[in-house]
Amino acid sequence: MSGLSPSELILIAGILAVMSVVAGILAGLLGVGGGIVLVPVLFWILSLTDFPSEIAMHMAVATSLATICFTSVSSARAHHKRGAVDKGLLRLWGPWIAAGALLGGLASRLFEADGLKAVFGGLALLVAINMAVPKTLVISEAMPRSRAVNAGLSLVTGFLSALMGIGGGTLSVPLLSAFSVETRRAVGTAAAFGFLIAVPAVIGFVVAGWNVPDRPPLSLGYVNLVAAAIILPFTVGFAPLGSRLAHAVDTKLLRRLFALFLAITAVRMLLEVLG
Repeated sequence: MSGLSPSELILIAGILAVMSVVAGILAGLLGVGGGIVLVPVLFWILSLTDFPSEIAMHMAVATSLATICFTSVSSARAHHKRGAVDKGLLRLWGPWIAAGALLGGLASRLFEADGLKAVFGGLALLVAINMAVPKTLVISEAMPRSRAVNAGLSLVTGFLSALMGIGGGTLSVPLLSAFSVETRRAVGTAAAFGFLIAVPAVIGFVVAGWNVPDRPPLSLGYVNLVAAAIILPFTVGFAPLGSRLAHAVDTKLLRRLFALFLAITAVRMLLEVLG
């Protein structure tokens, strides 16, 4: 990236800032988590430069998670004020989600770039299909009674969310909805899950990437502090706006449009793996 001209660096920073606004609004509005937008954008930006391709996806995922540490707090507080955060679910799933996220972060070094792309692309495509289907998938009329089942579901959710670089909403909202948790309560609780995913996952990515060569300046492990500093003011600032909109507008059309964007992004990433 050091070979870029000042005008190119300004353009990249501008693109990142605009997409960070979008990510912040979506984090509060749809409960999908801003990471589902930030990861492909960060990866795309790195791919435009001479950045080493073997760690570009790792840097994108880890840097996205670093921003979610803060964005999730902003979004969760806004939802909590409206009574949309289920404290019982937080106590039940929280510890296991955090453990899974830490494991995901630490395990990231075992994945090659194509492995992370495949995880992101495959799961993002499933999420897009779920968002596009008008009828919500329902597995049960209530949450599982077994603590072991709840532990397993939340552990896997945390692990996969860490490897994708996303907060709690993208995977946990559809999962909670499948167990008949009311949508706004699922979205609000998932925002709180985002913090429990992002913090331990970032720790894992910092440890996993600590001695990896060819990382850009001002990086902690796989987390780039410069990109995070550009993203944070916009995602944190605009997440509450998304939360307010979620309680005021019909999001069905917006969900389907976002599902289309997500499907295209996922397919492109999967094609890169296959190609």
